[in-house]
Amino acid sequence: METGGLRLTEFTFVHAADLHLDSPLVGLAGKSADYAVRVEAASREAFDNLVSLAIEEGCRFILLAGDIFDGDLRNFQTGLYFMEGMRRLDEAGIAVFMVLGNHDSANRFADKLSLSGNVHVFPKNKAITHRLDDVGVAIHGRSFPRPDVSEDLAREYPAATEALFNIGVLHTACAGSEGHHARYAPCTPEQLTNHGYDYWALGHVHAYTVLGEHPHIVYPGNLQGRYPRETGPKGAVVVKVNDGGVTSLEHRALDVVRWASITVDVSGTSEHPELLDLIRGQITRGVEQADGRPLALRLTVTGTTPLHSRLILERTAFREDVETLLATLTDDVWLEKLRLETAHPEAPDAVDPTVAGKLDQEVTRLCQDSAIAQVLEARLAEIRTKLPAGAHADAFIEQMRAEIPERAAALARSLVSEAGHAPD
Repeated sequence: METGGLRLTEFTFVHAADLHLDSPLVGLAGKSADYAVRVEAASREAFDNLVSLAIEEGCRFILLAGDIFDGDLRNFQTGLYFMEGMRRLDEAGIAVFMVLGNHDSANRFADKLSLSGNVHVFPKNKAITHRLDDVGVAIHGRSFPRPDVSEDLAREYPAATEALFNIGVLHTACAGSEGHHARYAPCTPEQLTNHGYDYWALGHVHAYTVLGEHPHIVYPGNLQGRYPRETGPKGAVVVKVNDGGVTSLEHRALDVVRWASITVDVSGTSEHPELLDLIRGQITRGVEQADGRPLALRLTVTGTTPLHSRLILERTAFREDVETLLATLTDDVWLEKLRLETAHPEAPDAVDPTVAGKLDQEVTRLCQDSAIAQVLEARLAEIRTKLPAGAHADAFIEQMRAEIPERAAALARSLVSEAGHAPD
């Protein structure tokens, strides 16, 4: 049936991007050998979930908007695994249209994979159009010619094909999208809107983001969170089209391991059990939101509390307390990092005339003394020369830079407090 030249057809497709197949989940392998095996397979399991979703939804096609692979294929088994997924889709009659992005455009094996006939990889030299006349769709796209594309690729995309539902597949850092992503192939939502397409399937930004609805301009986010900042549900978008327009757009969680960042304000707490109860309540909600998935947790404890000095001085013991608490909730939570950002209660406005009060003032002054900071930096530089090169050494130095002053201040305040409460 056609109305006004536009074919009225009902169909469903899935839009995914940034699979980063076989990319490691940073920092998670250290928990245990068993846990390492589970998280190592996370990107593959999320990919399997994507394929199964497309089949279960009866999709006509899948759009993959770049960064399917995480850089060069260090293991050809990654490519073979991807090929097997494409074969499953082929058997279900589902076509695949994909572009290569900044992470996989220079992949040595991407062009050599013997992909099944249902897979269409857009070329690197220019944008082209694939038509699916049975559902009245024109799909336009172009792969990155190299990893560091700084030019606007969208402006070279073909004009919309009349009487068809037009889709643009583009790996881009579109203005208005959130995240810590390089400005590759930049464009604007206004530019995409004015291009005349009905749906823009974007990739590159790892957070699910809808930049527009007329037409839909969508980032599905990545398939599996890989870093502590990639929190919350990760997956793909299921899109239903009827009468030439999008009737339904739904983000489906496909991730296997969930990242969470939880901040607990413990202001006013003066007892350790009370503090742990506050933490338990917040983490319990995080576990529930993970829907049964393993949870990698970054916990930040903030607020002004008399327990500050104890927490700083007994950081290792406090972490063990938190991990014990986690074990009572579920076996599938790992404390990726514990941040202590608490503060010592401020002294009253009136100057404390006691020796303890004056000592506390001196501790505060020394914490801000630039000469002491210079001594610390010199000592850290000396330590740095004895460490092996690499990110782990840099992280260790940063940790020492933060912890040494606060531990020294906490110890001093602890001694001051003891002096203030000593018998006459």
